[in-house]
Amino acid sequence: MDRWLLSILHSIWLNEVRARKVRHGQGWADADQALSFDGEYAAQTHVLAAQVIRRVDALPEAQRETVFLAYVEGLSYREVADVLQVPIGTVMSRLATARAKLAEYPPLHVVSAPTSGERP
Repeated sequence: MDRWLLSILHSIWLNEVRARKVRHGQGWADADQALSFDGEYAAQTHVLAAQVIRRVDALPEAQRETVFLAYVEGLSYREVADVLQVPIGTVMSRLATARAKLAEYPPLHVVSAPTSGERP
């Protein structure tokens, strides 16, 4: 799987983890960032995330759940194999096949994050 796709999946997952922490009072938020909103960047990020999710959703179920556990949940290959009750070689094969399939798609347009302190 291309690094950009892994990066996007990881960012989506980290954003969700951070949001959960803040909602449960376990995290902090920078007031300037929390009070400012870049609608264009948010919309572009949403579109990009939706494209990635559609591509991953198009994978066969076995590959899709393996990709999710390894790249979104961050489980090791051994942990993925245990969860799915398959040999570790099957996990490696599914991930390799999924990466090859995802690499067939044309590249996504990567959205650059606004620099800190930048106002819309």
